[in-house]
Amino acid sequence: MPLNITKVAFACPSVDALAERLAQRGTDGVATITTRYRPKRADEITGGSLYWIIKHHLVARSPILGFEDVESGRTGIRLADRLILVRSIPRRAHQGWRYLESAHVPTDLGGAEADELAALPPSLAKELAALALI
Repeated sequence: MPLNITKVAFACPSVDALAERLAQRGTDGVATITTRYRPKRADEITGGSLYWIIKHHLVARSPILGFEDVESGRTGIRLADRLILVRSIPRRAHQGWRYLESAHVPTDLGGAEADELAALPPSLAKELAALALI
């Protein structure tokens, strides 16, 4: 089973804002974000997912397609430019990325379940997530 990583969606107030950002960076279904260091376990991560942290909760994931060297010695993380909503779980903010073992991965939300959650007012969804009810 592939290894996953977590990353804070910096300056993204919502999942919608993150989805828009990835769509803007995406071409042909691939969005690239950069990081300073290539993970030592990059081969294990390819095929896994990057789990996004927004407001101290893991809320969505993007499948990781691979890694590439980019300008100025940085590493590009190639992601599918779509988001998959996951059951929200609390997670501390951190700089850069962190490994996420398969045992700690939140479950994906199904189509109807995701639509129902999207219909909730944001303030209510935040309160329910804080109580670990969604």
